[in-house]
Amino acid sequence: MRIISANTNGIRSAAKKGFFDWMKQQAADVVCIQETKAQIHQLEEDRALFFPEGYHCYYHDAEKKGYSGVAIYARAVPDQVIIGMGNAEFDAEGRYIEARFGNLSVISLYLPSGSSGDERQQAKYRCMTHFLPVMEAMKASGRDCVICGDWNIAHKNADIKNWKGNLKNSGFLPEERAWLDKLFDELGFVDGFREVNQEAEQYTWWSNRGQAWAKNVGWRIDYQIITPSLKGTVKAAAIYKDERFSDHAPLILDYGYPLQP
Repeated sequence: MRIISANTNGIRSAAKKGFFDWMKQQAADVVCIQETKAQIHQLEEDRALFFPEGYHCYYHDAEKKGYSGVAIYARAVPDQVIIGMGNAEFDAEGRYIEARFGNLSVISLYLPSGSSGDERQQAKYRCMTHFLPVMEAMKASGRDCVICGDWNIAHKNADIKNWKGNLKNSGFLPEERAWLDKLFDELGFVDGFREVNQEAEQYTWWSNRGQAWAKNVGWRIDYQIITPSLKGTVKAAAIYKDERFSDHAPLILDYGYPLQP
């Protein structure tokens, strides 16, 4: 089973840069997209592009136009699609969509960024506080879950090029990193990428400022986080950097787990 997670920073913009041409070549079973920045009625104007052949496509838009939004494309028809994480504030921002296939849940998640100021940082903390019990419930349910997306947190020093210079910046704050510590160390969730790749300087996002991309001054803030039940099933992991569709790079994981149609 192949799952791709990609923050497109505007799905229409990424489409113009060749995202869907690339996606068609990847033979992914599920594609999780974040930051669609579009309303579904805008995408339906070009259904052949934004509802690609061979996939069942589901969107959760933000109420605010041109903002946030997540999507899931799946080759198999899900048994159920769940829209929202159960919090009115963040469900209005289009941050969570879940597709269920038998005992497997695949989720596209877009956690808030706090980089624009304290108001959004506090919103990020509220979202984290709400989402932790959601993760606890996932684990307790006995379901196999893959939570894909832009978590907007770099976990370890190895996950950010300039870690010393970012200790007081959103995305690498001690409180944010401790929250991931709790997910991994206490709840037993697993960073799928790190299951098979322990190398440093493996990044998924680069600032548009300076020459961050050219110099690989990046952050690893996109993850596929899996329930303890899926530990050991990741067979390969890659960050695709040969083309640029947005300021994020697609994250591709292959699992030794059959996706039942």
